[in-house]
Amino acid sequence: MLYLALGAAALALYFWILRRGPLLKGQGWRVAAGAAALAAFTGAAWAGVRGSWAAVVALVVLGLWFAASARKVPAQSRPASPASSSMSADEARRILGVAANASREDIQAAYARLMRAVHPDKGGTAGLAAQLNAARDTLLK
Repeated sequence: MLYLALGAAALALYFWILRRGPLLKGQGWRVAAGAAALAAFTGAAWAGVRGSWAAVVALVVLGLWFAASARKVPAQSRPASPASSSMSADEARRILGVAANASREDIQAAYARLMRAVHPDKGGTAGLAAQLNAARDTLLK
């Protein structure tokens, strides 16, 4: 296990010296953190079978830390751009999925149904929510 850690450190040092940029761009670090958590839990199980309880505790804590960091999603670095006010009625109807003769209640029902799915608090993005808001506002004018 020590050889794996030393090898990983040597590889990281090699890429740091060459300054080739980050190894894991975008969200790739989350996959690496998940793999590291799996390796730590596997090492903890192996150490537990061998009776090394101090190593088990350390590896379980390390695995939990890696697993928690793999689940973190960084905040958006830039705010969502405001939806353009020049949205056509046809585009707004297409976004909300309503017919041309839809009533005010139909528009509100479609908006509420879609907003429940794409709200940023429910895993959606601010951009999608802004598009839905702009489409609803365009059709309700």
